[in-house]
Amino acid sequence: VATNAELQDEELIETINGCVCCTVRQDLVVVIRKLEKRVKSGLKLDGIIVETTGLADPGPVAQTFFADDDVAQFTRLDGIITL
Repeated sequence: VATNAELQDEELIETINGCVCCTVRQDLVVVIRKLEKRVKSGLKLDGIIVETTGLADPGPVAQTFFADDDVAQFTRLDGIITL
């Protein structure tokens, strides 16, 4: 259970189009690169959660974490949950 002080340190970053489905994954890459710069500047980052619509195919979104060299070096895909 998180306390209010812990929750205040969280931040929500929305992609430009609000979508990371098959054709707009570049937005996700841009956001991850920005996060990497912030981590290098001292931001403590516990994890990244990517939420898509129920209609998004998780395969292309997951591929984003392997297809871009910078993203692949900075991140590690831990899991995918679909409902």
